[in-house]
Amino acid sequence: MNIAFITGITGQDGSYLCELLLEKGYEVHGLVHRPEGLSSGNLGKLVQDETINNKRMFLHTGSFEDTTHLRRLIMRAKPTEFYHLAAQSSPRLSLELPETTMESVGMATVRLLEILRDLDNPPKFLYASSSEIFGEPLGLPQDEKTAMQPSTPYGVAKALSTQMAKIYRSAYGLNTCAAILYNHESPRRSGQFVTMKVARAAARIRRGQQKVLQLGNLTGQRDWGWAPDYVRGFWTMLQQEKVDDFILATGKLHSVEQFVARAFAVVGLKWEDFVELDPKLKTAVEPARLCGNPEKAKRLLGWENTVPFDTMVERLVVSQLN
Repeated sequence: MNIAFITGITGQDGSYLCELLLEKGYEVHGLVHRPEGLSSGNLGKLVQDETINNKRMFLHTGSFEDTTHLRRLIMRAKPTEFYHLAAQSSPRLSLELPETTMESVGMATVRLLEILRDLDNPPKFLYASSSEIFGEPLGLPQDEKTAMQPSTPYGVAKALSTQMAKIYRSAYGLNTCAAILYNHESPRRSGQFVTMKVARAAARIRRGQQKVLQLGNLTGQRDWGWAPDYVRGFWTMLQQEKVDDFILATGKLHSVEQFVARAFAVVGLKWEDFVELDPKLKTAVEPARLCGNPEKAKRLLGWENTVPFDTMVERLVVSQLN
């Protein structure tokens, strides 16, 4: 039987991945930091399904930073695939908490890899990396050979974990790899991200519940894709006989202004009438033109993002209108 272990299972990517693996007949184990909100969260339907919860899906309370507890859980579950998705996910917050970021995003991954190295039958391992490892890239678009030049503690910690996954593959012969992820969205995206902030504001303004939307700037550009497609990419990566690192991206850049314009167009409003710029919301270090080249993933995995930018934005806004 295929058995998967997912850290970050309650998040956007983790919950979609859990659903995908259950559909494929897996037994799924997940690490849950705060169990009290499960019934109303992304896994709510699965938690309430008596044919799945504690029968095919097993949620374990704990923290991935707690090495001893995590070791016990992994040894009991005996996973064949391990997806490490959990981490502090804000480059902006990492500038305020660099030490905490290095511990939770960087060193916690190394400790996890050490646990797996000690197992008699180590599982295939995927680390959810980030385009932030490129920070200030010299070229556009970036591919798997682009030099890492992170510009935030978050980017540095992600680069550390990405490189360690590669080292454990080459030095210890483990099936460890990293998915280098560019921005990917869905209605399950946390409200701390600008995409959901904009989508929610457009819906609330349409309903008369909010008057203005304040943003730091409109010029930033991102490579935005559809989260369920990226999760499908995770699984596909671990089905390869020899795992490798892949960039998962659309290869297309769009600005925050384009995102805002599309979001307000969905609700029939002119964004210029409702958006205000607040310099205090600007990030101290903005990554420059992070755009990924997904050619390797398309060629070797048959993977690509399937939801166009305009459709993605529309889905986010509509999810907030319902």
